[in-house]
Amino acid sequence: MVSTRLFTLLILCFVSSIFLSVSESKVLEPHAAESFNVSLIQKLRTSCSYTVLISTSCSSSRYTRDQISIAFGDAYGNQIYAPRLDDPSIKTFEQCSSDTFEINGPCTYEICYVYLYRSGPDGWIPESVKIHSHGSKSAVTFPYNTLVPESVWYGFNYCKSASGSSSVLDIGLGRIVLVLLGFFVACSTMLL
Repeated sequence: MVSTRLFTLLILCFVSSIFLSVSESKVLEPHAAESFNVSLIQKLRTSCSYTVLISTSCSSSRYTRDQISIAFGDAYGNQIYAPRLDDPSIKTFEQCSSDTFEINGPCTYEICYVYLYRSGPDGWIPESVKIHSHGSKSAVTFPYNTLVPESVWYGFNYCKSASGSSSVLDIGLGRIVLVLLGFFVACSTMLL
């Protein structure tokens, strides 16, 4: 009887850890933006300069004819949008290369999200996006290493909302709920 209860408890812990691993990996990997809309980007009078370094994966095609755009910003709604970074005449986004862009836009606090938009036939694969903002001594790097789907804003959002919660915090709360649920089920099983 005790070994059955212990076995049930171990199974519940194992299943909980699988769900937690899947939840955490989705936060760290690029994803399609569900409600991102560039028409909502602010047009402020203040302007700052950003250096954006985009590295193309060696797994990407030799060159691309895809049209590539970028949008990034902070948790306070300050957003920068740069349409059509691509330029085949100067060989941007070639396989195993890096391209640097100087982009001006509203001044931001810490950059915490970036989305890329790709339209075209080649299937471009970025390796990473590194953004160095005005007045900041360090750059923020977003590791892609995957194909950007066509006609979808695709990337990362590590921003905390105005209420202070974040995706990582939500996972922590989800973990607590799952552990408590597991203990509740295990205890009720042992009492029967």
